[in-house]
Amino acid sequence: MKKKSFQYILIMAIFVLILLIFILFLFRLFLDKELDDVSPGIECEKNLLEKSDILWIIPNFDNKSISDNLEWCNRVKSYNKTLGLHGVYHTYNEFSYERYSNYLKLGIDDFEKCFGEKPTIFKAPQLELSSDNMKLIEGKGLVVYGKINQLFHKVYHCEDTGRFSNKFIDLF
Repeated sequence: MKKKSFQYILIMAIFVLILLIFILFLFRLFLDKELDDVSPGIECEKNLLEKSDILWIIPNFDNKSISDNLEWCNRVKSYNKTLGLHGVYHTYNEFSYERYSNYLKLGIDDFEKCFGEKPTIFKAPQLELSSDNMKLIEGKGLVVYGKINQLFHKVYHCEDTGRFSNKFIDLF
């Protein structure tokens, strides 16, 4: 009797797991596709820019402001995508360390000079964000996208530098 009960529980657990994976697959299939690390200093395939719904912009990559390249700004705007702020300089764990309002303002100002509007969404590089920085960012009126967002959306990377290859992301 115990053996049948254990087998039933095991079968049900496997069924639930398969169902959850299928549901996750459906979410990723139908929710917005995102592209991280969009900057004039990073090569990005045109097809990734075109198929993504949200472009995560690095406003000051390698100490070069996006607002200094208005041709690039206009090209990105012409894609008519949702644009979000992806850090300020996109350094490793950039928002794990204490940041102040002036630091964030630099990125917001560069974004606004480039695109003519302030960002409304924010995603930290490497998804690392301290609670103090979360408050700072939300205090500027930005909605923070984090790890849960990354799980439920297909997220591509320019130069294919993410944790998983862009080809793998397309499979799931």
